[in-house]
Amino acid sequence: MFFEMTNGKEVRPRSSLPTNPSLKDVPFKPEFKEIYLKRHAALQADDPHTRCKPSGGPRMFHTPYGIEIVDSPETQEVFVLAVGAPHSWRVIYMDGREHPKDLKPSWYGHSVGKWEGDTLVVDSLGYNARAWLTREGVPYTPQLHLTERISRPNHNTLRYEAVVDDPGAYTAKWGGGWNLRWGEGNEPFDYLCQENNRDPGRMTGPKDKQ
Repeated sequence: MFFEMTNGKEVRPRSSLPTNPSLKDVPFKPEFKEIYLKRHAALQADDPHTRCKPSGGPRMFHTPYGIEIVDSPETQEVFVLAVGAPHSWRVIYMDGREHPKDLKPSWYGHSVGKWEGDTLVVDSLGYNARAWLTREGVPYTPQLHLTERISRPNHNTLRYEAVVDDPGAYTAKWGGGWNLRWGEGNEPFDYLCQENNRDPGRMTGPKDKQ
């Protein structure tokens, strides 16, 4: 959702923020731009998300069936609950702690947050880089340091913005974001990706490459 390609052409979904970069402006290192282009050419056939793998960072905010964000002042935590994929969750610690020095890489990384007015600012690192940064196949490495800003400019809109700082895959910081629409009555439901996952058999790539 930072940028999106359809039939070899870049498109800009209506939900994208106007400040989002174009593909040509993303500071890829050459080998990582090649990874992205290969994933796109294969129509995202190798997407880990379709194989019930967790999706951390930006990808968590544009998966099927939506998300729920729960603020728990008593425990000083914010939980991001994902309905799609493996029905998993992410914890954002709000108690002022720092990141551990000996982080074990994980799918969602380690996240600490704070409020700046009505905006939740989240600082995360410690990713295992086994997922994709977005559904378009944007790559990253375990060096990823992600800063996210989540705000609600009006009742029906949640604004998500992220800054990617990953010297393993990019030559400079970059970022973007999009608006999520509120779905009234769209409560989380019992969904388990592993129970009836038909996606891998359908994710075969272009017909002329089969």
